[in-house]
Amino acid sequence: MSVLASLWHVITDRRAVAAVEFGLALPVMTAIAFTGAELTNYVTTTMRVSQLALHVADNAARIGTGTVLANKQITEAQINDLLTGAGLQGGQLDLYGNGRVILSSIEPVANPNPTNRYQIRWQRCRGVKSWPSSYGRAGDNNLSGVTVGGQTATAPDDGALMFVEVAYDYQPLIARLFIPRDEITAVAAMTVRDQRDYGGGTNGIYNNENVVPSTC
Repeated sequence: MSVLASLWHVITDRRAVAAVEFGLALPVMTAIAFTGAELTNYVTTTMRVSQLALHVADNAARIGTGTVLANKQITEAQINDLLTGAGLQGGQLDLYGNGRVILSSIEPVANPNPTNRYQIRWQRCRGVKSWPSSYGRAGDNNLSGVTVGGQTATAPDDGALMFVEVAYDYQPLIARLFIPRDEITAVAAMTVRDQRDYGGGTNGIYNNENVVPSTC
């Protein structure tokens, strides 16, 4: 067979074309599939972290023991149980192994509060992640409230706002290359629903059980 005939045979031979095309397309399709899976997991994790923040704030606004004739008292044990429950709810996220939860009690500096100034009366934290509050620390007492996304939340007179911050280091399924950023953050706030005893204990928290507080 002449050189030209051989060349023509190679050019016109269509055998294994599909296999070659598949081999060329495989890396692209694999990258698309991996990206889709990672982004889906990232979005799901972001939603779970946001829901955890909301649940902690909601539960913190409800906790306490009391009667119809007495204001509710909250304890360090109840706060610890609240934070433990959030970790269990996080499941495989390993919330405290990969993140941090900060619970703050935002209260008026006076009652009534004509100057509209607020304080972080107490703050409790859990999680190994090194991440300070972005909104203040316990003892700050000249706040105009808590401003998130241009909106300011405040506590009512003779009341409190339970404000929660969650920071979480995303754990990738495949690689961090496919996600927009490593750190997921969420905040949530709920006004305390019942009349609460804000004057007793230490800054309004009792510790009759002598448990170790989840201090920050």
